[in-house]
Amino acid sequence: MTDGNSDYDPANGDWQTLITVFSPTEAYLLRGVLQAAGVPAAAADAHLVQAYTLLAGAIPVRVQVPEHRRAQAETVLAAYERGDYGLSDDHLDDETPS
Repeated sequence: MTDGNSDYDPANGDWQTLITVFSPTEAYLLRGVLQAAGVPAAAADAHLVQAYTLLAGAIPVRVQVPEHRRAQAETVLAAYERGDYGLSDDHLDDETPS
């Protein structure tokens, strides 16, 4: 059974924290965006936050990427934050209610 994290590849270097968030859901979303863009990624400490919900505000979830892929990951993260991966609502204007 896999946890959704990318496999460790020593050729890519050690895992480094790209960003920290306080929601496991947000960490999983960012991990998925990175993986879809071809960047290996992992969400660390998400299960800890889910197990100790009263401490959730004090325990950040780390989104990690391999050292040698960090520049690519930063580019993907910046594009995500700009909204480059957002879905267009243009098709909604053409629909008429029945």
